Amino acid sequence: MRSDSSTGNSVTSRPGTADDANPTLRLKRIGLHTYGEYVAFLSAACRSYKPESFVNINKIEIYGASGQRIVASVNVVENGDLVDPSTLGLSTAAFAALGLAEGSEVMIKLSRPPHSMEFVRSKIRGEPLDAAQIKEIISDIAAHRYSKTEITAFLVASAAFLTGEEVLALTQAMADVGTRIQWNGPPCNFAQVMDKHCVGGIPGNRTSMIVVPIVAACGLPIPKTSSRAITSPAGTADTMEVLANVDVDLAQMKKIVGANKGCLVWGGHVNLSPADDVLISVERPLGIDTPEQMVASIMSKKAAAGSTHLLVDIPVGPTAKVRSVQEAARLSKLFQFVGRAMGIEVSIAVTDGAQPIGRGIGPMLEARDVMAVLRNEAEAPTDLRERALQLAGAILEFDPSLKGGTGLALARRTLENGAALATMERIMAAQGPPPRQVVLGTHVADVCARTAGQVIGIDCARIGRIARLAGAPTSQGAGVDLLKKTGASVRAGEPLYRIHAAVDTDFMFATEMADDANGYVIN
Repeated sequence: MRSDSSTGNSVTSRPGTADDANPTLRLKRIGLHTYGEYVAFLSAACRSYKPESFVNINKIEIYGASGQRIVASVNVVENGDLVDPSTLGLSTAAFAALGLAEGSEVMIKLSRPPHSMEFVRSKIRGEPLDAAQIKEIISDIAAHRYSKTEITAFLVASAAFLTGEEVLALTQAMADVGTRIQWNGPPCNFAQVMDKHCVGGIPGNRTSMIVVPIVAACGLPIPKTSSRAITSPAGTADTMEVLANVDVDLAQMKKIVGANKGCLVWGGHVNLSPADDVLISVERPLGIDTPEQMVASIMSKKAAAGSTHLLVDIPVGPTAKVRSVQEAARLSKLFQFVGRAMGIEVSIAVTDGAQPIGRGIGPMLEARDVMAVLRNEAEAPTDLRERALQLAGAILEFDPSLKGGTGLALARRTLENGAALATMERIMAAQGPPPRQVVLGTHVADVCARTAGQVIGIDCARIGRIARLAGAPTSQGAGVDLLKKTGASVRAGEPLYRIHAAVDTDFMFATEMADDANGYVIN
């Protein structure tokens, strides 16, 4: 045996070698999506490995013949139709991670509890952790050595108290696990790489898809790796996928950026900060989203993406994620502290988060608004256009060759003369066509004002929830189309917004929620 110095776990010196003590099982892919968690399925009738051995420790290490290795939670299955006694089943995520074909022979062994859990217990007691301890925790989480209960314990303890130094150490540890993109070699060779991120909470705020082509058209590289929505009606990747393929590998991504100075792709395919993805899968259902964990999550992704300059959009509003200017100021300082330490120049834009941006909420509706802005259409949402121009102008100000204060004018000129649209069309062509044609949801209902008056408020969280219940983002043609914004005068019975859904049950849930409370304040 040898000791794994990064975890303290013991592993066999030749994990791919079968012997009498390590009989093999045939691998089977089980088509179950476990939201990133690696799950294995072992027959209760298995004689090679006794299922009762896994009662107290439900994590196993799985080995392939050539040394492939993952750690997974094991479920014992009594249904022989799912796995037979000579078979080991793996969930979709675990099967992909192991990288072996169905029918391959694998071995399993109990996985000892990770040594880094001692550090989690220290954190639960309120003790600060050093960088080495945090790095070991994150390495084990990324390797799926923690159960969801153990991850929850770490997250809750961290939510109670994290020092600035711990936030920095957490960010660095997450960035170091997985891919670190380098842009200083062919086909790109960029000394400076721009990036932009919004902390979220505002439906329809799809500014990145306008900012990227503007900035790229001005010659600054801005490779945008974006997430898919977890609790919102659409992420940038979901919306871009209506227009183009977003599932590209690193080599293709670099080629696209080298030729066009920009891209809009899904970050999950290039394995940026994979520990963050595991943490997010537990954070979001629990509603854990502290400023410290938010900064570590965002900055780890940006560091891994090779960004040197970052604009952070912090919308502030009564129903936004950030509710006060004071909260925004504290968050800004934390972003800039971590950015300085990691060599990323961070600029902050505190923006109005009082209501949704644009009209469409949901992938197809948001893509419609984005393209209307890029095409300079008369009916394009003015608030989306102006927000995107302000942010693009702020990023252009990073360019030392640009005269200070002229970024906004340059951004506006680049949009109005069609250069941004042309760049977006080249990026879309380079990324390839979307995987499917999207159709707007055919189940339609207008949500109308109950009284006459003026719209004085729109609940961002409520509208976002209604759009999700309608099916967005899974159903890309579902969502909410806003017909009235804050300041508009309305008559009783006049439509405020329109719900689109593709599935009967989604339509029913969304309309019922809107009937209960439509999210509009009219006075």
